[in-house]
Order: sequence, then structure tokens, then C-alpha cells
Amino acid sequence: MSSRRVAAIAAAPCEEAPPAPAAAARSPSAAVRAHTALARRALAFGVGALLACAFAPLEWWPLAILCPAVVMWLWEEAPPRDAAWTGFWFSFGTFLAGTYWLYVSIHDLGKAPVWLTIALMLGLVGIMALYNALLGYAVARWLPRDGAWRWLIGMPAAWLLVEWWRGWFLSGFSWLSLGYSQTDTWLAHFAPIFGVYGISLLLLASAGALVALVRGSTRVRVIAGLTLVAPWVVGVALAPVRWTRPSGAAVSVAVIQADIPQDEKWLDAYEDRILARYRTMTESALGTQLIVWPEAALPEPANNLLPYIAAVDRMTQARGSSLVMGVVRAGDDGEHYYDSILALGKQASWYSKDHLVPFAEFFPVPHFVRTWLRLMTLPYESFSRGGTRQSPLPVAGLQLGATICYEVGYGSYMLNMLPTADALVNVTNVAWCGH
Repeated sequence: MSSRRVAAIAAAPCEEAPPAPAAAARSPSAAVRAHTALARRALAFGVGALLACAFAPLEWWPLAILCPAVVMWLWEEAPPRDAAWTGFWFSFGTFLAGTYWLYVSIHDLGKAPVWLTIALMLGLVGIMALYNALLGYAVARWLPRDGAWRWLIGMPAAWLLVEWWRGWFLSGFSWLSLGYSQTDTWLAHFAPIFGVYGISLLLLASAGALVALVRGSTRVRVIAGLTLVAPWVVGVALAPVRWTRPSGAAVSVAVIQADIPQDEKWLDAYEDRILARYRTMTESALGTQLIVWPEAALPEPANNLLPYIAAVDRMTQARGSSLVMGVVRAGDDGEHYYDSILALGKQASWYSKDHLVPFAEFFPVPHFVRTWLRLMTLPYESFSRGGTRQSPLPVAGLQLGATICYEVGYGSYMLNMLPTADALVNVTNVAWCGH
């Protein structure tokens, strides 16, 4: 070939080379990963919101197994960052749906602006969601990639640890603990033995077993099947067992509920009608050994209604009854207020609520923020804690272990009373949650 021909070939323009396969695939792959992560988080949010339906009043209890199982499945082969976000949005959905009543308490009844109400609610929900974000990260980062240790032991135990931690850290918020969804199922028979967290563990192990049935080996699937069935079989066997025994003669009890709308409760125009209604309803129950009024039944602090309380006390004692009433009371300094129970009878005794509801009964924000809220004329007056070491109330021949409303979600509160208490009472006013 001549040198001129070689030069012509060398000088000819080259055809554009096709892109390398790796370069061509890189962008679509990133887009797929982004869409997959988005879909995972959206599904987690929806499943988390659905979990709230496992609790009262709907009580779709199977969701307490199915919803955690879906999240555990979403965590399979997910990198730690994605697993954390999945856990976050799952828990965000659960608490957003399960604490809707805070909107009623803060906005409808507390008269806070909508923007402030939503900000406070989202702040609380976001904090709760961080717990499961940490759980998702830990599951993806440190647990085995598969096998019975992951699905039947590791994930259930880690989830339970986070649920327990959430129940006490920074004063705790044990709302929507999984075990409370089973109050009317056979699993409830485990409660006297293992408590609410024991039932939560059984639910979580069952959720992990569902994942194992889909992804596990034959041997793991057999173990998972037994894990699913065994708690229900044992629960049925425990049904006839009676864990308490009478400590004395039966005591007759009447529960009074005057059904006062919360937006009328503290208005002067309704005070006389409310007081008359409680007195009339109590008169109809006279002769019953123990008469119980709800939380904060009186329409103003008990300190201002001492003559009324004394008159009702004389009326009940004259007919052999004792009265337990929920009241708000002012402390001796006139600056601190307490959500309390007053037990009347041979002697008067008090119990004051210790575990207060965040953003409803106290505001976990700096003092200057609370001052700002008052400057905005918001009707927020934080309650003070009553103290963790309070004795049972001696009334109607009983030693009555008392709690108020939200405290019933913390079984450990009763431990200080149970060595001497022979009956328990919880008073509440769910008008704060809506109709």
C-alpha cells in the first residue's frame, strides 16, 4: 500500500465509539435505586399507619403481626441508610395515625393555632419515628443477613429493646406498644406472666416467623411454623388459670360519668349545672360501697369547692358509701397545680398524677417558650408531677392503688403499690380526645 493511501486512511474521521456498557447502565441503575427506596418508604408509611388499626377501638389485632412482618421484609438486603429511613417512615405513620387525638387536645380544646398544633404534633411523631430509624439501621448493619438468628431472634429482640427504651427514655411514651393490641385475644393470658412487653415479643417473633416462611430454608420454615402456632396453643391452655384470689368480701362499685363536653367544662355559666348533675347521679348510687367519679370531674380546682365536697361527703357517708373523685387542685403555694384523685370516707387521702402527657399536660420545651405561649394567651398551664412514691388510698375498706388516665399505660407504676394495694382504680376523661 502506498504511503499516500496510508496517510489518507489515517486522516479519515473515525466513527464515534458506542458508550461503554457500564457508563450506559449507571444512570438508569441509580434511578431504579431511587425509585425503589421511595417506594419502600411509601409502603412503610402506609403499613405503619395501618398498624394503628390493631389497637382500640378498631382492634384489628392481626395487623400487629402482619405490619411488623412487612417492615422486616422491607429491611431484607436493604443498606443501613435505606433501612433507617424505612423504619423512620413506618413509625411516623403509626404515631401520626395513633396520636391524632393530640390535635383535638391542643387545637380544638386548647385553642392553639393550627400551625402550632401541627408543629407540636409532628415534632412528637418525628421523635418517636427516630426510634425505629435507629432500629432499622442496627438491623441492616449488625444482624446476620439471613437465618433463624436474624428472623426469629435478632429482629424481634432488637425491636422489643427499642419499644422498651421508648417507654422510659426522656420520661417515656409507651403509647402504641404492640402488646396492648391483644387485650381480647388468647395472647392476653400471657400478661400476668410476662407483662405487655412479653406479649410484644410474641407478636414480633410471629412477624419474624412470617418472613422466615417466605425466605428461609426448609429447616428454618419448620421452626418458624412452630413459632407461629405455639403462643396461641399455650395461650388457650393458660385461659383457665386464675392469677388473683379474693382478699376479703366483695365490694360493690358504682362508676359515675356525667358526660360533660370539654368545651363547657371550665365555663362559669355551666358550673352549677355540672355540680348538680354529679350530686344527682351520686344520690342515685347511694348505698354502693365505693362510688367513683372520673378524672377532673369538678369544674374548677377543689380548693374553691370545699363546701360542696364536704356536703357530698356527708351525704355519701350517711348511706354507707365512700367516694373517690378526680379533681384538679392547687398546691399550697398557689402556683403549682395537680391532676389528682381525692378519696373520701373515714379519712381523706390524695393521689396526684405523676406521669404527665407531653404537649397536653406539660410542655417539654424551654421556659421562654412556655412564657411565649402564655403571651399568645394560649390556655396552657402545665401540671406538676405528684411523685413516684405515693401510698395506696384507704377507702371503702380497701387499699386502693390509683392511677390517672395515661398512667395506665405504664404498668411499672403499680409495682410500688401492689405489695399493699388489694384493688386498682384508674380514672380518666376521654373528652380530651374528642366526642
